Amino acid sequence: MRILLFFCCILTPAVLFSQEKEKPWSLQQCIEFALKNNIQIKQNILNQRIAAITHLQNKAQFFPSLSGSISHSYNNGKKIDPFSNEFITGDWSLSQNFSLSASVTLFGGFQNLNSIKQSSYDLLAAQQDVLKMQNDVSLNIASAYLQILFAQELLEIARSQSEITKLQADRTRKLVDAGNLPKGNLFDMEAQMAMEEVNVVNAENSLSFSSLNLMQMINLDTAANFTIAKPDIAPPVEVLLNNTSGHIYDLALIRQPEIKSAEFKLKSSEKSIVIARAGMFPRLSLSASYGTGYSSLSKYPTNVPSYLGYAPNGDLTSAGDTVLSPQFSDLVYGNSPFNDQIDQNLNRSVGFYLTLPIFNNLQTYSAISRAKISRENAQLTLQLQKDNLRKTIQQAFNDAASSLKKFQASRKAVAAMEESFKYTDQKYNVGAITATDYSDAKNKLTKAKSDMLQAKYDYVFKLKVLDFYQGKPITL
Repeated sequence: MRILLFFCCILTPAVLFSQEKEKPWSLQQCIEFALKNNIQIKQNILNQRIAAITHLQNKAQFFPSLSGSISHSYNNGKKIDPFSNEFITGDWSLSQNFSLSASVTLFGGFQNLNSIKQSSYDLLAAQQDVLKMQNDVSLNIASAYLQILFAQELLEIARSQSEITKLQADRTRKLVDAGNLPKGNLFDMEAQMAMEEVNVVNAENSLSFSSLNLMQMINLDTAANFTIAKPDIAPPVEVLLNNTSGHIYDLALIRQPEIKSAEFKLKSSEKSIVIARAGMFPRLSLSASYGTGYSSLSKYPTNVPSYLGYAPNGDLTSAGDTVLSPQFSDLVYGNSPFNDQIDQNLNRSVGFYLTLPIFNNLQTYSAISRAKISRENAQLTLQLQKDNLRKTIQQAFNDAASSLKKFQASRKAVAAMEESFKYTDQKYNVGAITATDYSDAKNKLTKAKSDMLQAKYDYVFKLKVLDFYQGKPITL
């Protein structure tokens, strides 16, 4: 009993995990998983973060820059005392300097202000690029999801037709054995049965490929036990849309991120021109510094000279007498202490600096010209995005209308084919037609059902595209 409980404890998590893996994925789950794991979306998010950092850096340009420096050096030979400014010749000497400096631009042609505005537009454009990539991924996921549903229904049709053919083949075999039908009918029916078994295999392969395609699109690591939820998709309604493609385009024009991104990039390019023109204005800046230093060459007297009396200095008066002069003891010098030099060598400075651009080898002119060309390119890009959006909506609208018409025609064809096949099946059972005629009628019915399914899912997807451009969420 204990052994049984032990194995139950071990196997229960595995069973639960297996059941969890087999849980069907809904369309919303596939989209959410893809949005979290898609590499291109992650790259766009990184670009957005870079744009945010650039925007922050441009804001920081309004603050003063502050820097400090420390130097420690040894010198030998003839040199200049950094504090007495005298030439000195001697052995190795040590010098140290400490300083803080700050500077701020007071006026630079409003370059910093416009750089902030430009980087804010770049950040907004990067955010819209992320949304654009997310929208593209969502639409692709919806298309792949519907393709699986289409493949599932095709597989059901193929299996159903194969089962019908197997039953008919068994019936034909009995009729042949009874002598009511020629043996050739059985051969034809067996050939039809083999062909439909191939159709089942092809449908299974198509479903497997569609499932693999969706798993790769959502970046799912494993392919084991992946299934999707099968929503109840109603047949297409008779009325296509209450809106025209032009009205849908007008709604999409103010909602779609690719349009907003192009608009922000155009505004950013306009700021590039203003930033380039700032090179034509004078630049005024304020700088300040505070520093001190130490030198091993710095000396100071360590004693006070004492009076030694009068002594001849070697000179004679006009009368020939010896000249006497007062005599003092020599000064004794020592190295100035580090702390004393730090206090004594303090230096401070404050200055305004005005730079007037006169001629810089046409660099400003070239920068302005390039910025203007970039703005024209941004205008063309915006127009191109609008044109592509209009064409996409028009194409989706026309495709939806065509798919609806095709579905309506295919539905009528399927209804007619089903009635015709019932009559054909009855005639075949009484030997009024050959197996070839029976197979031909059955193949036509299968093709009509396949065409109707294709039109149905194509119409559903195009409607989802049009709903998406109207700002509606992608759901099934």
